[in-house]
Amino acid sequence: MALVTLLHRFADYDTFRRVYDAADGLRQSGGVSDHSVHRMADDPNNILVLHYFDSVEKARAYLGNPELKDAMQQAGMQGEPRIEFYE
Repeated sequence: MALVTLLHRFADYDTFRRVYDAADGLRQSGGVSDHSVHRMADDPNNILVLHYFDSVEKARAYLGNPELKDAMQQAGMQGEPRIEFYE
């Protein structure tokens, strides 16, 4: 099993959440087996997303999907996310 953490800032949490929830099919087809979303306590637009996969290779393939990048832009991502892979 692999865990990917994505820490990123968005312009507005509610906009992010609408796009994130609408991308459930993208997560399923990309191999995400479980996920959760967390907001920083003192900065609610700074968001930590946890995604679980069967392998790091599947996680890397998912994160390389152009549809995911488009969704993140539609959600109002600011700057580049901090992404970490764990086994």
